[in-house]
Amino acid sequence: MKKLYFTRHGQTFWNVENKICGATDIALTERGHRQAVEAGQMIREAGYEIDEILFSPLVRAAETARHISEETGIPMRMEPRLKEQNFGRFEGTPRNGEEFREAKACFVNHFGTGESMLQMAQRIYNLIDDLKNDPSGKTYLLVAHNGIARIVQSYFYEMTNEEFAAFGIDNCTLLEFDL
Repeated sequence: MKKLYFTRHGQTFWNVENKICGATDIALTERGHRQAVEAGQMIREAGYEIDEILFSPLVRAAETARHISEETGIPMRMEPRLKEQNFGRFEGTPRNGEEFREAKACFVNHFGTGESMLQMAQRIYNLIDDLKNDPSGKTYLLVAHNGIARIVQSYFYEMTNEEFAAFGIDNCTLLEFDL
């Protein structure tokens, strides 16, 4: 059966600072690099049959994908639709801010100059549909961000708004889905 795997990039400084990075292009920390290498080693040692890695154009995901590719030999390519949501005026602000929490609950909110959750869901759902219908039969690993993880999870599983808002995965955790 054709599979889809998903992992989130390794740790960044803004993860540590609990700031919203969204579409802001920031690098991995040393720990993030180690997490990515360890993820690649785990994928290789467990014998996952992955044909190609698709990664977000943001450097933190690209570096994670590069480490995984180097450890596994799996070819990789950038997929622009995997870019994290642009949180507009909230980029770089504290993740636990009350105003952001309230704004995030409205799925059509653009955060000023950003992207709505519905827009992001459309591009990710379209990507997954394209992968499902790919005649090559490839199994893909998506390397992206926590917001993308929520959307991917909601594609495959029914979720309430509360479950959707609370869903997240740790850095370099691997999720598996049947296509």
